[in-house]
Amino acid sequence: MKSILIPVIFALCTALCWGLYGPTVAKARSPIGEWSPFKPYVFIGIAYLVWAVAGGLAAMNVKGDSYTYTGSQSPAMTWGFWAGTLGAFGALGLTSAMITGGKPAYVMPIVFGGAVTVNAIVAYIQLAGRAHTSPMLWMGMLLVAAGVVLVARNTPHGAPPKKPATETSQVESAVAPPAEAAASAPESRPS
Repeated sequence: MKSILIPVIFALCTALCWGLYGPTVAKARSPIGEWSPFKPYVFIGIAYLVWAVAGGLAAMNVKGDSYTYTGSQSPAMTWGFWAGTLGAFGALGLTSAMITGGKPAYVMPIVFGGAVTVNAIVAYIQLAGRAHTSPMLWMGMLLVAAGVVLVARNTPHGAPPKKPATETSQVESAVAPPAEAAASAPESRPS
């Protein structure tokens, strides 16, 4: 049990961070179009750079790793660069989904449901002929698609903000026309 607990905790932390990523990107947008939607993307990149480089160097130091990226250690550089590139393009795609009108409530389930499916397809392709694929994999993919739809359709979206009332409409509602006032007045009966 202990051997799987630590990776699961890290995976849950990742899900938490990435799950908060979409709503945070949505908050980074200007509500009145004061700045380009890509202005926050620059600082997304800077944050990746700062945390990845500082965190990576610190973790390498803790593990007693060398800072060499040549020879037999060159795949760390090559594949690390491609992974970072895919992460950056993923962040760009998510940012683009949000700035073109997407809402975190349905963009995030699509992104992460899609990501787990792509991961399974890549594993299937990489292991083709060397590993047995259970039909439950395909069932799981269908369930992920159904789950994405269910989560996206049932996530609370909130009501759109009310439009502010204009002075004219406020005055009109305060003074009822005579016909409406007469119709709403109580009938008086002679005693």
